[in-house]
Amino acid sequence: MNNFLDELRALDFNDVGRWPIAFIAMFVGLIFVIVAATGIWYFPYKQKVPVLEKAEAQEVELRQSFELKQRKAANFSAYQEQLAEIEQSFGAMLRQLPGKTEVPSLLVDISQTGLAAGLDEELFRPGGEVMKDFYAELPIQIRLTGTYHELARFVSDIAALPRIVTLHNVTLKLGKNSERGDLVMDVTAKTYRYLEDDEEAA
Repeated sequence: MNNFLDELRALDFNDVGRWPIAFIAMFVGLIFVIVAATGIWYFPYKQKVPVLEKAEAQEVELRQSFELKQRKAANFSAYQEQLAEIEQSFGAMLRQLPGKTEVPSLLVDISQTGLAAGLDEELFRPGGEVMKDFYAELPIQIRLTGTYHELARFVSDIAALPRIVTLHNVTLKLGKNSERGDLVMDVTAKTYRYLEDDEEAA
């Protein structure tokens, strides 16, 4: 063993041609192993690194997607309950919209509300229907004269109607009988009706 180490130390790397055959074979074999290991690392391994990194990124993405879907699945029954509540609320609101045949009586109700509040009705002019997604909007131009308290009662009674009626573009000005405290109110009342199946399809 000592002789082998002595011979190894005595090797001259500047004169490889004079090395013993055994050492030359060992040196060539060592170079071959290094080149082969480098080739194996560079070509198969290094080229696979981006594929591996991509696969790891996909794994993280898929894991996050799975966890999100798992949370949704766990809350599915709660979502169903919420959907049922929304549908019930929507149905209740839809029932507050009159059908096509109920609109004339609703217009009478709006007009009678003003008269019942003690107001003078100077103008009551329904406009053309405006079609929306699943309902039609009917604007009504109204001009009423009366005291502040009578106008306030009218607004309150309109809000209490069983059908949905909204008031827009309200303007107030002094009336002719200023001693009595009369005011003139111009307002656009809007009522709504749900569309029939054939209207909605059209």
